[in-house]
Formats: sequence, C-alpha cells, structure tokens
Amino acid sequence: MRMAQYRASAKFTASRKISVVDVAIYLFLILLAIIMVFPFYNMILVSVADYVDIIETPIYVYPKSIDLQNYRMAFLLPNFVNSALVSVFVTVVGTLLSMVVTTLGAYVLSRRNFPLKGFFFYFIVFTMYFGAGLIPWYLVMKELGFINNIWGMVIPPLINTFYLILVRNYFQSIPPDIEESARIDGANDIQILVNILVPISAPIIATISLFYAVDRWNDWWLGMILMQDPKLMPLQLLLRNLVIANTLDLGSDMMNIMRTSRIQVHSRSLQMAVVTITTIPILLVYPFLQKHFTKGILLGSIKA
Repeated sequence: MRMAQYRASAKFTASRKISVVDVAIYLFLILLAIIMVFPFYNMILVSVADYVDIIETPIYVYPKSIDLQNYRMAFLLPNFVNSALVSVFVTVVGTLLSMVVTTLGAYVLSRRNFPLKGFFFYFIVFTMYFGAGLIPWYLVMKELGFINNIWGMVIPPLINTFYLILVRNYFQSIPPDIEESARIDGANDIQILVNILVPISAPIIATISLFYAVDRWNDWWLGMILMQDPKLMPLQLLLRNLVIANTLDLGSDMMNIMRTSRIQVHSRSLQMAVVTITTIPILLVYPFLQKHFTKGILLGSIKA
C-alpha cells in the first residue's frame, strides 16, 4: 500500500515538473501579454498625467502625477455629450436592427426555397468583393435624405455580407429534423427561427453582434461623410478632429518656452482621456459576452 502511494506521489511530482520549454512558453506569453496590454496602460497613464511630465519623458511608463482635470475638460468639450449620445444610439440601435436583419436573411437563404435563390446568394457574395465607389454611394445617400440624418449611420451599414454568410452557414449546419419536428407540432417560420434556430445559434450571433457593435462604436468614416452638422458627429469623429486640431508643429523654441513657463496645454493628455472614455463601453460589454464570444469563435472555425 505504501509502495503504491509512493509511486503515485512520484508520478504526480514528475507530472508537475516544469521543463525548459514550458518556461520559455510562459515567458513568451508574458511578453506577448505585456506588449498587448502596454498601449492601454500607457493610454490611461497619459490621460491622468501633467503635460510637462509627458514632454520631459518621451516614453511615459510610470505615474509622476495624477490629475483628473483632463477628464473634466473632455466632458466640457463642445458637442461631447451630443456626440456620445449619437454613438450610443448608432451602436445600440444599429446592432439590434442588424442582428434582426442578418438572422432573417440567413434563415431565408438557408431554409427557404425560392426562384433564383442561388443567383441571389452568389450576387451577395459578389458584393463582398466589389463596391460601388464613394461618389456614387454618396449621391445615393444624398438622394435618400441621409445627409445630416442620424439614421444615415444606422441603415446603410445594416447588412454585413460576411456576417450574413457566417450565420447562413451556421443555420445550415443545424439538422433539419429539429425544424421538421417543430412544424409537425404546428410551429410556423417565425416560431422556428425565434424559439429554435436563434437559441441554438446564440454563440455565433453573440460573436458577430460584438464585432458589429465595436465597428459601429469606432466608426468615424461614415460620420465624416454624412454628418456635416457638428451636433450629429459621432464620438470617434470628435476625437479625430481633436487630434488634428492639436497636432501642431510648435518647434523646439516654443516647446522650451512652454516647458519653462509650465504652460498647461493638455492636448495629448486630453486626447488620451477622450480615448479612454470611448474605450470604457467596449470593456464593459465584453465580459458579458465573453463566454458566447469564445464559443462562437470555436464553432465558427469548425463549422464555417
């Protein structure tokens, strides 16, 4: 009995022995994590730093001072609140409508038969590789009344071809026997989609909804083209304009004067404060969808 316990203990100790390869892998992963996390760390650090400290230290890696004035100034920027509300509306409403349209389109393409179905599917795939061009697209948006219209940032990007094909392929991987059983019990198409296909496909839908929401939240290009009214510009466009407005070539003499006189110019720190504020919603949403997000990535890699 003691001999068996001794062998089991020796075997357990051998299995816990860490090899040189394991140490190298751990060090590589730690280095990779530091490289990925450092930009976010530096962003928060600079957002609460004093301007003079940043000028004197090109690579700012530890806090010399903590000043929340930049965050106060960020909320006092012209149209900041309006831009934040526009981004929230575009992200939330756009994502919900996009998921409804995507699941309906994927269901029709995967489960329903209609004339020229194959032609429509390959035409959708074709549009993924070829665009209409910026100027014709802008003229169409203008004719549809989407200039200075908040729905112009919601409706045009409503359908993402890649996400549509991804969900369509996932629906096709679900055995049709489940659907047939529901039809025998009297379920119609909407009931089958809502009560059967969508719950089964929750991981992939959660994954693409997270990707779509991040795209909508970070989008400034669409706002720059369609939103000519400053009160309707999204938050990322406000940040871009702030970066451009503060990217000035002051020269070394002017920098020395500002450094010696300790003039408080919060351009870079203010930019990082606004970037931090715009990053917070994504960091808050991700933990809630992380479980489905990881599962969706794995399922998509196997079944897509």
